[in-house]
Amino acid sequence: MATEELYHSKKDRIFVRAIAGAYNLKDEMARLRAMPRVRRASEIPFVDGPQAYSRHYVEPKDGITQTFHLHLEEYGPGGRSQKHGHVNEAAFYILDGDGYEIHDGIRYDWSAGDVAIVHNNCVHQHFNASSTKPARALVIKTKPMYLFMNMLFQYQVEPRSPDPAPGGENFQVREAEINFNHADPA
Repeated sequence: MATEELYHSKKDRIFVRAIAGAYNLKDEMARLRAMPRVRRASEIPFVDGPQAYSRHYVEPKDGITQTFHLHLEEYGPGGRSQKHGHVNEAAFYILDGDGYEIHDGIRYDWSAGDVAIVHNNCVHQHFNASSTKPARALVIKTKPMYLFMNMLFQYQVEPRSPDPAPGGENFQVREAEINFNHADPA
């Protein structure tokens, strides 16, 4: 079960971690090489919901990377994300399901195996087209690098809904999933 953290509504997130102390490349390389090279999905909880859930695998606050952010989005049946815009691009690799994007008022349909690209400064929203099955996307973005360069534009037009979508009232995020090959959940 996802936590009630509402990650996307938080204003106190760490987007770029501090580099503090003596500047020493040798020490920083030793620190990085000591960091885990594999993150276990089972150890990273989903947050948000009940229409769109997120599992954040890699982000600057973890200390593993500084310049990119990788997370999994799961949209419950009929679910949708918040409507928002940001200066960074993002690539959504669709793992399972069928859905669509609305980018600056234009609809783009997708299904498993597709890649949906969100361009810079685009107001957009992500939708699961099925009222009975979930959809998942792996999201890769360089948002931390843009913020590091003081390119801070991000705007929320419409927040994530606190209510399940019609058809998704009893949906439970696939938190305890055993098969991560993302086969048809039906």
